[in-house]
Amino acid sequence: MSGTSTPAPAPDMLELAALLCSRVCHDLISPVGAIVNGLEVLDDTQKQEDRDFALDLIRKSAKTASARLQFCRLAFGAAGSAGAQIDLGDAQTMARGHLEDGKITITWNLPRLLLPKNRVKLLLNMLVIAQQTIPRGGVLTVDPVGEGDAMSFRVTSTGLNARLPQNIADILSASQASAIDAHAVQPHYTRLLAQDCGWTVTLAAEGQGIVVSAS
Repeated sequence: MSGTSTPAPAPDMLELAALLCSRVCHDLISPVGAIVNGLEVLDDTQKQEDRDFALDLIRKSAKTASARLQFCRLAFGAAGSAGAQIDLGDAQTMARGHLEDGKITITWNLPRLLLPKNRVKLLLNMLVIAQQTIPRGGVLTVDPVGEGDAMSFRVTSTGLNARLPQNIADILSASQASAIDAHAVQPHYTRLLAQDCGWTVTLAAEGQGIVVSAS
């Protein structure tokens, strides 16, 4: 009897769309909920210190929600018509706005140029995966592999207790056997984007860091 398990059937297009919507809602519910809480405090109190706290919470949460929406639109959304190209400078801005949070910083070593949208979407999703390997924070370093129209990407995460999430590595390689759910859809979607680009994505430990690469 073989020790390998057969991968579960991939979600169809409707299920994939539903799972990605669930993922986006999950990313937005926290800052939007904080805005609602802040508004409730404003309604319930006349104490100036409480109102100042509530307004500060609303401002910070609105900024976070906006950054996440802009990132999700680029990473998961249509981002223009079929065949559209996206400026890597815009991708850098979206990535910093969403991922740099006081614990994580990004070192961006890519040139500024236009690339096909699915290739840029792939890069942003690789950054999301790399972020999950450093739960206590650290540095995400984005490097080019090759140049010009053939350029692919390498994201190295370094930080205290950097870890390799084996379930994500298995999903990227299509070797995992469990069904794709809202928690697993993002690495699954990353693999689909890589396939569309004619590449594969790997997640592996390398020295003191974790590397997500596409080639």
